[in-house]
Amino acid sequence: MKKIVQSVLNFALVGSAVLLLVPAAHAAIDEEAAKALARQNKCLTCHYVAKDKDGPAYKKVAEKYKGKANAEARLIEHITSGEKAKFPDGHEEEHKIVKTSPPKDMEQIKNLVDWILAQ
Repeated sequence: MKKIVQSVLNFALVGSAVLLLVPAAHAAIDEEAAKALARQNKCLTCHYVAKDKDGPAYKKVAEKYKGKANAEARLIEHITSGEKAKFPDGHEEEHKIVKTSPPKDMEQIKNLVDWILAQ
Protein backbone atom coordinates (compact mmCIF):
# COMPACT_ATOMS: atom_id res chain seq x y z
CA MET A 1 0.00 0.00 0.00
CA LYS A 2 2.84 2.35 0.87
CA LYS A 3 4.37 1.78 -2.60
CA ILE A 4 1.07 2.60 -4.29
CA VAL A 5 0.70 5.84 -2.33
CA GLN A 6 4.30 6.77 -3.14
CA SER A 7 3.72 6.02 -6.85
CA VAL A 8 0.59 8.17 -6.90
CA LEU A 9 2.45 11.03 -5.19
CA ASN A 10 5.37 10.74 -7.63
CA PHE A 11 2.96 10.77 -10.57
CA ALA A 12 1.19 13.85 -9.19
CA LEU A 13 4.49 15.67 -8.65
CA VAL A 14 5.73 14.88 -12.15
CA GLY A 15 2.38 15.88 -13.67
CA SER A 16 2.42 19.17 -11.77
CA ALA A 17 5.97 19.90 -12.90
CA VAL A 18 5.02 19.25 -16.52
CA LEU A 19 2.04 21.59 -16.26
CA LEU A 20 4.27 24.31 -14.83
CA LEU A 21 6.62 23.95 -17.80
CA VAL A 22 3.95 24.02 -20.50
CA PRO A 23 3.38 27.81 -20.47
CA ALA A 24 7.13 28.41 -20.69
CA ALA A 25 7.45 26.04 -23.63
CA HIS A 26 4.70 27.88 -25.46
CA ALA A 27 5.87 31.42 -24.83
CA ALA A 28 4.85 33.98 -27.41
CA ILE A 29 6.65 33.65 -30.71
CA ASP A 30 8.39 36.73 -32.06
CA GLU A 31 7.39 36.17 -35.69
CA GLU A 32 9.37 39.11 -37.06
CA ALA A 33 12.55 37.98 -35.28
CA ALA A 34 12.05 34.42 -36.56
CA LYS A 35 11.57 35.63 -40.14
CA ALA A 36 14.61 37.91 -39.85
CA LEU A 37 16.76 35.02 -38.62
CA ALA A 38 15.45 32.81 -41.43
CA ARG A 39 16.29 35.50 -44.01
CA GLN A 40 19.72 36.15 -42.46
CA ASN A 41 20.55 32.44 -42.69
CA LYS A 42 19.06 32.09 -46.18
CA CYS A 43 16.59 29.45 -44.96
CA LEU A 44 14.07 30.76 -47.48
CA THR A 45 16.41 29.79 -50.31
CA CYS A 46 15.31 26.17 -49.77
CA HIS A 47 12.07 26.54 -47.79
CA TYR A 48 8.85 28.48 -48.28
CA VAL A 49 6.17 28.68 -45.63
CA ALA A 50 3.31 27.16 -47.63
CA LYS A 51 4.92 25.61 -50.70
CA ASP A 52 7.68 23.04 -51.18
CA LYS A 53 10.91 24.23 -52.71
CA ASP A 54 14.18 22.29 -52.45
CA GLY A 55 13.25 21.67 -48.82
CA PRO A 56 9.81 20.98 -47.42
CA ALA A 57 7.38 23.81 -46.78
CA TYR A 58 7.33 24.87 -43.14
CA LYS A 59 3.63 23.96 -43.08
CA LYS A 60 4.59 20.36 -43.95
CA VAL A 61 7.28 20.36 -41.28
CA ALA A 62 4.73 21.58 -38.72
CA GLU A 63 2.26 18.87 -39.82
CA LYS A 64 4.93 16.18 -39.57
CA TYR A 65 5.80 17.10 -35.99
CA LYS A 66 2.33 18.08 -34.74
CA GLY A 67 1.65 16.48 -31.37
CA LYS A 68 5.12 14.98 -31.05
CA ALA A 69 6.77 15.67 -27.71
CA ASN A 70 10.26 15.83 -29.24
CA ALA A 71 9.37 18.20 -32.10
CA GLU A 72 11.20 21.27 -30.84
CA ALA A 73 14.30 19.32 -29.78
CA ARG A 74 14.38 17.42 -33.08
CA LEU A 75 14.25 20.57 -35.20
CA ILE A 76 16.81 22.34 -33.02
CA GLU A 77 19.14 19.39 -33.56
CA HIS A 78 18.48 19.50 -37.31
CA ILE A 79 19.27 23.19 -37.76
CA THR A 80 22.25 23.33 -35.37
CA SER A 81 24.15 20.12 -36.15
CA GLY A 82 24.71 20.17 -39.91
CA GLU A 83 23.17 16.71 -40.29
CA LYS A 84 22.33 15.44 -43.76
CA ALA A 85 19.21 16.73 -45.47
CA LYS A 86 17.58 14.69 -48.24
CA PHE A 87 16.42 16.48 -51.37
CA PRO A 88 13.52 15.55 -53.69
CA ASP A 89 15.94 14.34 -56.39
CA GLY A 90 17.49 11.90 -53.88
CA HIS A 91 20.81 13.61 -53.23
CA GLU A 92 21.89 14.56 -49.70
CA GLU A 93 23.70 17.62 -48.40
CA GLU A 94 24.66 18.81 -44.97
CA HIS A 95 21.95 21.15 -43.70
CA LYS A 96 23.24 24.66 -43.13
CA ILE A 97 23.80 25.45 -39.45
CA VAL A 98 21.72 28.41 -38.30
CA LYS A 99 23.93 31.17 -36.96
CA THR A 100 22.80 33.77 -34.46
CA SER A 101 24.24 36.94 -33.00
CA PRO A 102 25.41 36.45 -30.30
CA PRO A 103 26.63 33.00 -31.38
CA LYS A 104 24.57 29.93 -30.48
CA ASP A 105 21.78 31.98 -28.89
CA MET A 106 19.28 29.25 -28.01
CA GLU A 107 16.51 31.76 -27.40
CA GLN A 108 16.70 32.89 -31.04
CA ILE A 109 16.99 29.32 -32.31
CA LYS A 110 14.02 28.15 -30.22
CA ASN A 111 11.98 31.12 -31.44
CA LEU A 112 12.73 30.18 -35.07
CA VAL A 113 11.83 26.53 -34.46
CA ASP A 114 8.64 27.46 -32.61
CA TRP A 115 7.68 29.75 -35.50
CA ILE A 116 8.24 26.91 -37.98
CA LEU A 117 6.17 24.54 -35.83
CA ALA A 118 3.36 27.13 -35.61
CA GLN A 119 2.83 27.21 -39.39
